[in-house]
Amino acid sequence: MIFGEFIKEKRQEKGITLRAFADKVGIAPAYMSDIEKAKRNAPTQEILEKMVSVLELSQQEANELFDLAASSKDAIAQDLKEYVSDNQNVRVALRKAKDLNLGDDEWIKIIEEIMNKK
Repeated sequence: MIFGEFIKEKRQEKGITLRAFADKVGIAPAYMSDIEKAKRNAPTQEILEKMVSVLELSQQEANELFDLAASSKDAIAQDLKEYVSDNQNVRVALRKAKDLNLGDDEWIKIIEEIMNKK
């Protein structure tokens, strides 16, 4: 799924018109329409966070929105970018994982171990 499709689907699930949604998040309806049609990249992080709030997305849905938005810009999600930039050990771990060419199985194990820390 792409960012615009995701937003449109969630907006329609909530029964919010495109015009009303654009107004609530503070952008022009034409810009919102272009986003949904994949004619424009995702907006700023501030607008994305307003979208999450207006759509009342779960944390998982918000993460998906952030990832799809970043993908539309060929970038890393802003929330992750800040975390990685602020934590040297995260950068070291990611580079080591890259050097070792970790696959999905290894990452799943790492994720499971992290999840067990809760």
